Amino acid sequence: MTSGIERTGGRILVDQLVLNGTDTAFCVPGESYLPVLDALYDVRERVRLITCRHEASAANMAEAYGKLTGRPGVAMVTRGPGAFHASVGVHTAAQDSTPMILFIGQVGTRWRGREAFQEVDFEKVFGDVAKWAVQIDHAERIPEIVGRAFTMAMSGRPGPVVIALPEDVLSACVTVGDARPSRPLRPVPAPADLNEFAAMLRAAERPLLVVGGAGWSGRAREHLHALSAAHGLPVVSSFRRQDLFDNDAPTYAGTLGPGVNPELARRFAESDLIVALGTRLGELPTAGYTLLEPPRPAQRLVHIHPGTEELDRVYQADLSILSGSGEFLAALTARPALLGGLGDRRREWAAAMRRTYLGFSTWSGEATAGHVDLGAAVDHLNQALPADAVITNGAGNYTIWAHRHYRFTRPRTQLAPTSGAMGYGLPAGLAAKVVHPERDVVVFAGDGCFLMAATELATAVQYGLDVIVLVVNNGGYGTIRMHQERRFPGRVSGTDLRNPDFAAFAESFGAYGERVRTTADFPDALDRARKAGRPAVLELLVDPKQLTPAMRLP
Repeated sequence: MTSGIERTGGRILVDQLVLNGTDTAFCVPGESYLPVLDALYDVRERVRLITCRHEASAANMAEAYGKLTGRPGVAMVTRGPGAFHASVGVHTAAQDSTPMILFIGQVGTRWRGREAFQEVDFEKVFGDVAKWAVQIDHAERIPEIVGRAFTMAMSGRPGPVVIALPEDVLSACVTVGDARPSRPLRPVPAPADLNEFAAMLRAAERPLLVVGGAGWSGRAREHLHALSAAHGLPVVSSFRRQDLFDNDAPTYAGTLGPGVNPELARRFAESDLIVALGTRLGELPTAGYTLLEPPRPAQRLVHIHPGTEELDRVYQADLSILSGSGEFLAALTARPALLGGLGDRRREWAAAMRRTYLGFSTWSGEATAGHVDLGAAVDHLNQALPADAVITNGAGNYTIWAHRHYRFTRPRTQLAPTSGAMGYGLPAGLAAKVVHPERDVVVFAGDGCFLMAATELATAVQYGLDVIVLVVNNGGYGTIRMHQERRFPGRVSGTDLRNPDFAAFAESFGAYGERVRTTADFPDALDRARKAGRPAVLELLVDPKQLTPAMRLP
């Protein structure tokens, strides 16, 4: 701890980041927080500063960092426009339960309330999105508030914290000691809850375990696999949480969300016990709150979640347990006799669920002629990429192919926004390369999605972040076109796109670029991209009529 030394507010802030283990920060620089940038110069061997081309990308990179590490991702932007650009990453962190801290430069305290240049009341703007939005008005309180921000971002249901930094507070010189490093606070289950859960599970013949949310450790994942195998529990991953459970495990039964396996949806109605572990049971994984109907589902429901605000929010469960996922599994594992044995009928149920998943997720082997077949491309990725490769994506119908056919077998290998934010895939991929430079990182991006963050190719080249971007080019906003065709068939309005030559676009940044026209060309193109020694963009020309794996324009 530092005490008795006069420091600027900017230096005090950076010292708190260092003592809390921050090794990376993502930013777009601004004059409103120059003292922080200056203080980062002195710790550049300990904190890597990644300068982005857009504040939305900086925030998305910080959010992805939080997903990968379990520690708060740190983003820094300037006031006004910079903060509003970054707000999309804050929203994603909130909906995805990701620990993150956004620092925003702010006008000086003496000018507050005058609508000074780019002045915004960030406590009001972010108050309904972030877990906590606060402005630091006195430099002496920086250690206190930053320490609380780290604790809050990681504790209970993780999420984003927004901190506004007035210029004069950052420039002020004061003497104050550092806070202690923050630790997450996670609730543990009560013994009575474990007993009741065990009784419900022993009585169930057709249980389903739905996993999701944040705060999963490697040990928690091991306990989950052991529980599932020992007690015949089919495991279903929530929307874009497929990497929480080995997709090759014999009890893995598929994933929820858009494009859900119809047979999996039917099994929900047949189940006599749904165990929701860590997941919120939101709109997309429940198919618009129809797989489970609020407020009292027809199926018996156990909901285990670390946030008091989430339990009984939508669904009144038969048993609600306030606990982190890892803490619940650890407590259950410590009492092995509690759950009893595995009946043959439950074993048959788990095997049937597995067959349902394999029948739906396995690519048919029949490629569409004349274009790149995304099913075939994803199937090739399963064969060509190492198990620890990180797959990222933004939002759009193109993601359905990846979610349906790719097999996630290792933890923290999927970066995908449950918030449905476009423009996420490339920034998330760059964050993955910062955290794991030795791994393959493949970004799925639709043509519209990619162009929302395409300038970050410059960031990729500047920092040697050799991601591979698969731009799925169908010449339009495919998801909106799908909805348009459902409601107003044949009346195309606002969904067509005229795109650049993406390969040439990539080359202009110094990245590798190649246009892939057919399925047969994809394996060799991927191999060239992996060997390029620089960021790479493969433009996949797909059939614009194929809106989803199951939906095609007439």
